[in-house]
Amino acid sequence: MHDSVHVSAAQEKYMKARKREHCLIRAARAVLFLAFLSLWEISARFSWIDSFIFSSPSRIAETLIDMTLHHQLLTHVAVTLYETLVSFALVTLLSLAAAILLWSSARLAQILEPYLVVLNSLPKSALAPLLIVWLGARPATIIVAGMSVALFGAVINLCTGFHEVDEEKLKLIYTFGGNRKDAFCKVVLPSSVPLLFSVMKVNIGLCLVGIVIGEFISSRQGLGHLIIYGSQVFKMDWLILSIFLLCLMAMALYAVIGGAERLYRKRF
Repeated sequence: MHDSVHVSAAQEKYMKARKREHCLIRAARAVLFLAFLSLWEISARFSWIDSFIFSSPSRIAETLIDMTLHHQLLTHVAVTLYETLVSFALVTLLSLAAAILLWSSARLAQILEPYLVVLNSLPKSALAPLLIVWLGARPATIIVAGMSVALFGAVINLCTGFHEVDEEKLKLIYTFGGNRKDAFCKVVLPSSVPLLFSVMKVNIGLCLVGIVIGEFISSRQGLGHLIIYGSQVFKMDWLILSIFLLCLMAMALYAVIGGAERLYRKRF
């Protein structure tokens, strides 16, 4: 009993130390961010930097309120968010399906491997204008542009992860009369869930980058359009605000996937 109480006390002490560490990290992040904003604001007010070019936190806050009330900012945010989510969902489904197909056929994987590597290495910003010419200046084209940034890398990573599953577990499945489907559903897929979440975390950011690239070229709505328009008419407050909102969007989407991953780990 004494050992049990001692272990529980040690565990409680460890958990408190971990909690203090997390609180310290969050506080340090907040202090660093506030220090950056303060230095930025002071530099603009005392003309250490050109506030017309670099703007300032106060001007960005004013721009946020003004654009929300008069320039349909929420519509632009919603357009970019919608296109990113659709692109991300399609990339997740297609990459998973392609990786399963390549895992099922080693010969097909060997045939397609160099093509996937080449397609993944292509500069996606150069592909976007070509997609506009081929598919037209439509929202669907921007979604395809977002997919092109993440799809091929996701297929390569998932396929590699599927092939790195413990061979002994696969042999055990086959020993008990299981087939290829059983091996995938009972061993490969459950073992690859952490990899899938990791790939999803990368893909959500890449899809957002691809969407913004597409909006740079052809869209009349979205944060990418606001960035280009702001640079053209020298509305730097618009430009910096749009970049700031993109950062917040990326952080929020990443946090959602991270939360889903933690929920999965608790339940399974």
